[in-house]
Amino acid sequence: MKTLCTLIVGAGLLLAGFTQAAEMPVLRIGARVFTEQTILAELTAQYLRDKGYQVQITGGLGSNLARSAQESGQLDMLWEYTGVSLVAYNHVDEKLDSEQTYQRVKELDAKKGLVWLSPSKFNNTYALALPDKVAQQYPQVTNVSGLTEVLKDEAKEGHIVALDTEFANRSDGLVGLVKHYDMNLSRENTRQMDAGLVYTALKNGQVFAGLVYTTDGRLNAFKLKVLDDDKHYFPDYTAAPVVRKAFLDQHPQLAEQLKPLAALLDNQTMIDLNARIDVNHESPTVVAADFLRTHPINPSAESVPIKQTPVEQQEKKL
Repeated sequence: MKTLCTLIVGAGLLLAGFTQAAEMPVLRIGARVFTEQTILAELTAQYLRDKGYQVQITGGLGSNLARSAQESGQLDMLWEYTGVSLVAYNHVDEKLDSEQTYQRVKELDAKKGLVWLSPSKFNNTYALALPDKVAQQYPQVTNVSGLTEVLKDEAKEGHIVALDTEFANRSDGLVGLVKHYDMNLSRENTRQMDAGLVYTALKNGQVFAGLVYTTDGRLNAFKLKVLDDDKHYFPDYTAAPVVRKAFLDQHPQLAEQLKPLAALLDNQTMIDLNARIDVNHESPTVVAADFLRTHPINPSAESVPIKQTPVEQQEKKL
């Protein structure tokens, strides 16, 4: 009889486990095809799994594909950049500061069923950078205007500027940069390539300048000189979690749960995390786990409640 009771209780606990798993919300996170997006998705996934979510990551996405997938309901969440939404998705050319940009995209994307949650503290905008050897040869070039003058004066010198393919073909990319700075950039003196290869080309001195991201871990490791955007072409690219309203309506606690995670992420933190992956070749999974272990997050946000079965309630009484 005792054995039979044990089996019944055991079966009940097993069934309860399946019931809990079925009740856990499934959050589908998208990530674009570069390191920072990978680490942001992994950080979020590990953090939320500890709070009872089932998380699925779809990585390696282009910007437009990721956005379309979220708008159509195939993805629930993306770490998005304010400048990308403002210019590329909402086609706003007006120059806005960081707070204005955030408020504008929050308003515009709400009409599309997307909710911007509390932003992070980092701004991963674009910049142009010089390899160390070029920087030493042209110490007067400290900003984009200075680079523009050199490219005009030495047009026949074969100075090549490397650009990642997405930037070269986006509405807020190369065309706007050339117009804004009156730059001498054309097919003859630009090379389009994967974003990671831009850094390799800069490190190896294969190009005169290249497009970089301001939170990339390779900037310091490769001794690259980042030029000041003195005419303020590049928009603010503060990152924040963007969630489908339909998902957030079902799980409103997610907004408060993600707030303390976003608050931990500033420019230097992202540079360090990106460097561990791109320079030290560590696994994003390991880097994310280590960060969450060494940066305990305020537990004030409540975990996803999981209903108890009658068996579990009875066990507590015993």
